[in-house]
Amino acid sequence: MTTGDGRRVAIVTGGASGIGRAAAAGLDAAGTAVAVFDRDGDDPVDVSDRAAVEAAVAGVRERLGPVDIVVCAAGVAAPARIDDPGYAAAWDRALGVNLAGTLHVVQACVEDLVASDAGRIVTIASTEALGSARGDGPYAVSKHAVVGLTRSLAVDLGRRGVTANCVCPGATRTGMTAPIPEEAKDAYGRRNIPLGRYGSPEEVAYMIVALTAPEASFVNGAVIPVDGGMTAMSR
Repeated sequence: MTTGDGRRVAIVTGGASGIGRAAAAGLDAAGTAVAVFDRDGDDPVDVSDRAAVEAAVAGVRERLGPVDIVVCAAGVAAPARIDDPGYAAAWDRALGVNLAGTLHVVQACVEDLVASDAGRIVTIASTEALGSARGDGPYAVSKHAVVGLTRSLAVDLGRRGVTANCVCPGATRTGMTAPIPEEAKDAYGRRNIPLGRYGSPEEVAYMIVALTAPEASFVNGAVIPVDGGMTAMSR
């Protein structure tokens, strides 16, 4: 399915900043009509609210046409240790946005994706989905679950022509990492990342946009780190 002018239609969650914004810009540059869902967008959408998502998707369908591409980049940090008093609240927040938010958008778009000539789902997890840092349980669990959801979508929807793949960014310069001092970023990059630095949102977005292309039709169920080689390095 395409718009009246022949463009494919994409929804990008978390598209007002960071990796989501870079992905939206990359898709736009590739000739895709892009709708951004974000709590901080011009028309705010909270992806943890199923009814709000369904209404927003209906609006996109009316304005642009059926949805061909879903990029789920909305996410929140939720640091907490298991014995912290606020652990349960952090857990609910992380699962509500990072996991349930992804599910809500995919379910609201699934009929369009199946009807599309090249339905594409790209979820954004984290290198925390491939392990876990100390004191980051709720976030890590939510991102591990995003990987599991993506793989299940790849299996369930593959026979219907829809691919689902997961990008796992490593240390990236986004709003989530902005509070970290530059000296600490530099030290972390030198110590933990073979390329020796943090990545940019645009570097992660390059992989996201590539996975949405019609030519990426045989990439399905992949979990792809974009982390400068961090997860490949022995520690």
